[in-house]
Amino acid sequence: MIDRSTIHRWIKTDCGRAKFAELASQRGWLASARLLWFVVIAALRDWRLPNPDQSDVSTS
Repeated sequence: MIDRSTIHRWIKTDCGRAKFAELASQRGWLASARLLWFVVIAALRDWRLPNPDQSDVSTS
């Protein structure tokens, strides 16, 4: 399956990460399809957001 840190690079909101964990725990082909659909939509919505896992250190 997909590594958690990889997913957190694409899904950046706390609620999105919680929903991913909920959907990833479900089994079956329909659940897998829904998880894939969720990841695509969430990544598109969050792509412009800053990553909360990275420190905000700027080099001047």
